[in-house]
Amino acid sequence: MAKKIALGVVLILAAALLQSILLSRLVIYIHAIPDLALCILVFIAYTNGTMTGQLTGFFSGFVLDFLSASPLGLNAFVRTIIGALSGFIKDTFYLDIFFLPMVLCAAATALKASIFFLLHIFFPDAVPVYSLQTLTFWIEIGLNTLLAPLIFGFLKLFRPIYPRRRENA
Repeated sequence: MAKKIALGVVLILAAALLQSILLSRLVIYIHAIPDLALCILVFIAYTNGTMTGQLTGFFSGFVLDFLSASPLGLNAFVRTIIGALSGFIKDTFYLDIFFLPMVLCAAATALKASIFFLLHIFFPDAVPVYSLQTLTFWIEIGLNTLLAPLIFGFLKLFRPIYPRRRENA
């Protein structure tokens, strides 16, 4: 399990760097960037379960807190919840290549925005909030939804992320 968590944190860190360095330069008018790190976390949690999901979410969120200007622990808290809930529904649905990744990543993005909104109520000066009236939030959900099948398909190439299959003796 430690290898899966470490590999997941490294992949999420690489995705976060890709988001902040490359994708932020491509955005011209609307400041919506797809959250590739969130989609990777959803994949790892859904394929490996709750414990791996929440630990990967916590450690990757903690790393993201150091890379961003957000309060220390904010991303760790949000991604731990998302990782735990994504892992909770492991093996509930068949992981197809197209539809389920889109639904999972759209739901995770909406959940992330909801958690940020609730935290903003208690800490208005420290926690940013997504505004549902702006186009940025809806474009981010759309980008995460459209990129989800590509991300999940790419991550299926990494066999160490998958749980081991038990052989019936």
